[in-house]
Formats: sequence, C-alpha cells, structure tokens
Amino acid sequence: MVMSRLMKVIGLLLSLGLFSAFGTLEVNANELKDWQVKLVKLVAKKQVYPRAAMEDELEGKAKVKIAFDRSGSITSHELVQSTGHDILDAEVENLVGRINPLPAPPSSLGDDKLVIVLPLTWAIQ
Repeated sequence: MVMSRLMKVIGLLLSLGLFSAFGTLEVNANELKDWQVKLVKLVAKKQVYPRAAMEDELEGKAKVKIAFDRSGSITSHELVQSTGHDILDAEVENLVGRINPLPAPPSSLGDDKLVIVLPLTWAIQ
C-alpha cells in the first residue's frame, strides 16, 4: 500500500508539473530526479489522515506553496488551495512542520528557484 501511494504521489507531482519551474535551468537531471524522489518519499511517510476526518469520511485536495533555503529548511509556506475542510487544512499546517527540513536541493539548482507547490490528497480507499 505504501509503494502504491508513493507511485500515485510521484505520478501526481509529475502530472501537475510540480518541478516545471526547474525545466529551464541547467540542472543535472539525475540529481533533480533523486531529489524529487527523496521529497516524495518524505511527504508520503509523514502525511497522515486525521482520525476525525476519516470517521466523517472527509476527503480533499490541497496545494501548499513552500519556500526553502539551500539546506532544505522551510522558510515560509502558504496554503494556495484549500481542501474545503478545516480539519484537513489544519493537517496541511501540521504536515509542513513534520517535513521540515526538506531534503537539501541539488547544488546546481538556482537560489531563485527554491519554491515548490506541493499537491496533497486525502482520499478514503
């Protein structure tokens, strides 16, 4: 189930163009891919489904914009798309705390591109 969830998250990140802002940079493709995989694994490991949300069968999708420094420490974040449920939106805030720091980005990535928009999904299966 964890690998299935991980593959869904990877597919979602790639389909949404999460890292499309990096496309114009001369970043080693393998370094970037390795970093993306580390980031996806971290999020998949730390994301939880709040018990109350599960009991009420709440589902939702959110997007959070995260800025971070060269070491991976999150410097700011902003909920740019709400799930529509206060309990899940609060979990976005909690998750940001649990994933801090992020894996350090590749050194070849420009300092002006240390911002991502992370899509998150809570779905009962």
